[in-house]
Amino acid sequence: MPKLRGEAFWRETLRSAHYVVAPMVDQSELAWRLLSRRHGAQLCYTPMLHAQVFLRDANYRRENLYGDACPEDRPLIVQFCANDPEVFVQAALLAQDYCDAIDLNLGCPQMIAKRGHYGAFLQEEWDLLQKMILLANEKLSVPITCKIRIFADIDKTVKYAQMLEKAGCQLLTVHGRTKEQKGPLAGVASWDHIQAVRKAVSIPVFANGNIQCLSDVEECIRKTGVHGVMSAEGNLHNPALFEGRNPLVWEMAEEYLEIVRKYPCPLSYVRAHLFKLWHHTLQVYQQLREELAKVKTLDGIVDVNRELKLRCQEEIANQKEGEKPKEGLPFFHWICQPYTRAGPKERCRENGTEKSVRGKRTLEEEEDGNSELLSKNKQKKKLRNPNKSFDPSLKPKYAKCDQCGNPKGNKCVFNMCRGCCKKRAFKETADCPGHGLLFKTKYEKSLSWQHSQRGIQAPEISQRGEAEVGEMAMLKEAGDSTA
Repeated sequence: MPKLRGEAFWRETLRSAHYVVAPMVDQSELAWRLLSRRHGAQLCYTPMLHAQVFLRDANYRRENLYGDACPEDRPLIVQFCANDPEVFVQAALLAQDYCDAIDLNLGCPQMIAKRGHYGAFLQEEWDLLQKMILLANEKLSVPITCKIRIFADIDKTVKYAQMLEKAGCQLLTVHGRTKEQKGPLAGVASWDHIQAVRKAVSIPVFANGNIQCLSDVEECIRKTGVHGVMSAEGNLHNPALFEGRNPLVWEMAEEYLEIVRKYPCPLSYVRAHLFKLWHHTLQVYQQLREELAKVKTLDGIVDVNRELKLRCQEEIANQKEGEKPKEGLPFFHWICQPYTRAGPKERCRENGTEKSVRGKRTLEEEEDGNSELLSKNKQKKKLRNPNKSFDPSLKPKYAKCDQCGNPKGNKCVFNMCRGCCKKRAFKETADCPGHGLLFKTKYEKSLSWQHSQRGIQAPEISQRGEAEVGEMAMLKEAGDSTA
C-alpha cells in the first residue's frame, strides 16, 4: 500500500484529528494518553524519545514504546529528537511498526536540548534538517512530521516551514513561541505566525500555544485556519479540555490512577500528574503537598488523593451560599481549570511607589538563611536537612580545566577535566596517569608485540622451507628409481 501524504494522511490515517495531545517528556505516557482519549483527544504523541538511545538500548525501546502497544492508543505519532540523519532514520525504522507517523522534534527550547544539540537549537541548520527529512521520507513506510517553534520574523518562519515541506514533511505543528520564550518568560504565543505558515504551505498544520479551554481551540482554528490544535499545559491541568468540561479534580485523578494500575508507569510520572491536577488545591493544603512529594508507592499516592478528596468535600459541605472562588480563580480549587504560569516576580517597596522586576536568582542571592531567595528545590533540601548551607562562599573551590572550565583532575598532566584530557591524550598518543589514560603505553606495547610476532614467524617460515626442499628431493629420488 502506498504511503499517504499531506491532506490524505491527515484525513484517512489521523482520522481528521482536530484535538491533539502534545508530546510531553515523562507526561504523555500511555496511561495519560488513554485518559485524554476517553475525554475528547483524537490524536496523541508519545513523549520525546532520544533517537540514539532508542537505537542502542533494547530496554529503552521496550519501556517507552514496545511495552506500551495498545489498540485503543491509535492514531499515535512517535516523536524523536536527533541531530544525525542515519541515527534518526535507523531509530525511526525500529519504531514505525508501532505508530502512524514519526515526528522530528525541532521545538524543544530547554537547556538539555542546547547541550545535546537538538530540538529548537537545530532551527538554523537548514541543510542538516533537509538531509534528515529527505532520508526519513525515502526510507520510512510511515509519513514524517515536524514540530517547530517560530522565528521572531514571520517571513523567516514561513520560509522555514516551506523548506521542511519541500524536504518531505507531511504535517507541521507550529508552536507560536520562539525558543527564547520559555518558563516564566513564555508570554503569549503568536497566532499570526501560525496563520502565515498555514497560508504558505499545502500540508496540514497544527497550532500549539495559548490553549486553555475548548473555546480557545475553536477560536484558534477560526483565526488561523489550521487543521487541528495541540495542547500541553492545558491538557495536564484538565484532561477533559477537549470535551469542553471542567470536572471535579478527584474524578480525573481517580480515573487516571485506575488506568495506571492496568498500564503501569514510573511513580514519578504519576506524582507529577497529580501535582498538576491538584495544583490549586495543594496551595491550600500544604501538608498534603509535602506528603505527595514524599510518598514512595502507588497505594500511598492513592491515599493522598483520597485525603485531598475528603478535604474538598468537607469544604464543599461547609460552603456558604454565594461564596466565590478565591485567589482570582475562575472556579473553586477542586475543579479542573487552566493554570497561567506567572511571569517574572515583581517586588515592591513598602510604600508601593517603586517596582523592580526580578529575573533569575544568582548564586550570591541564594545565601544561607534567606529562604525567600532559595529555589523551591533548595527549600525542600533545607526542610530535610536544616543544617545544610547554600552559601556559595562556603562551597569548596575547584581549579578549572584549561579547555572547558569544568573542574580539572588534580593529578592531570594537562591540567584538564577527564573529557578534555582524553581527547588530547588520544590525539597526541600520550599518557595521563592521573586519569588512568595510557594511550602511549598501550601503543608502545602493541608495537613491541608486533615485533615479537614477526621474530617468531621468521624461524617458522625458514623451517617450513627446509622441510619442503627435503620433501621435493625425496620425491625426485623416488621418481628416478622408478624410471
